[in-house]
Amino acid sequence: MLTKRIIPCLDIKDGRTVKGVNFINIRDAGDPVELGASYAAQGADELVFLDISATNENRKTFVELVKQIAAHVNIPFTVGGGISSVADVAPLLEAGADKVSINSAAVRNPHLIDELAKAFGSQFVVLAVDARKIQNQWIIHTHGGSMATEKKLFSWTKEGQERGAGEILFTSMDHDGTRQGFANDPLFKLHELLKIPVIASGGAGNKQHFLEAFVLGKADATLAASLFHFGELTIPDLKNYLNTNQVTVRL
Repeated sequence: MLTKRIIPCLDIKDGRTVKGVNFINIRDAGDPVELGASYAAQGADELVFLDISATNENRKTFVELVKQIAAHVNIPFTVGGGISSVADVAPLLEAGADKVSINSAAVRNPHLIDELAKAFGSQFVVLAVDARKIQNQWIIHTHGGSMATEKKLFSWTKEGQERGAGEILFTSMDHDGTRQGFANDPLFKLHELLKIPVIASGGAGNKQHFLEAFVLGKADATLAASLFHFGELTIPDLKNYLNTNQVTVRL
C-alpha cells in the first residue's frame, strides 16, 4: 500500500506566512523559513508554498524566498502563485522547488499544463483547484478564490490529468479554515475518477479529520495550515494516530 502523506502549507503574503477562513480574514502565522525548517524536522512528507497574492497583484512568486526556504528543508517542496508560463518555472526549480503548482493561469490557458508537463515532466506539475459548491455543482474559482469560473471540479481535473498534470491539489473553499473536516464526498469522487494522486485541502480541525480524509475520501495526501502553524497539532502526534488507525504513513 502506498504511504499517505502529510503536507503543511505555507500561504505567503508580503513575505510572511498567513492563514484565513474561507479565503478571507487573513492573519499572520509566522516566518515561512522558520516554519518550513520546523516541519521538515518534525517529519512532514512535503511542503507547499503558495504566494497567495501573486496572481491578484499580477507579479511573480518571490524566487529569493523560495531559495531561503529550500536551503532549510530536506523534503520535497512545491511552489505556486503567479506562474503563467514555462519561463516562470525554471527559476523556481533552480531555487530549490521540486514541483510547481498552477491554478488561475491554467484555467485561463489550459495549454499551460501541456507545456509544463512537456518541458519538465508530469511529476513536476501540480494542478491546484479551489472549488465552492454552488447550486449542487462544485465550481472552480481563481485569483485566490475571489473569481468564479465556468469550469466544474470533476471535468476540469479530468482534463488536467489528460493534459499532463501529475497531481491534483483540491481545496474546498466551503471547508477552508472552518476546522469542520475535509470535503470527503468530492474527494472520493475524485479518487474514483482520476488515476493521479489527489491532495485534500481545507477543513482540518483535529486528527480524526485527517483519518476520515484518507479512509472516506481516499485522499493520497492531506494538506493543512493553521493547525500546524499555531501549534495545536504536531506532525509526529498526527502520524502516530494515523498509524494506530491502520493508515500507512512514513514514521
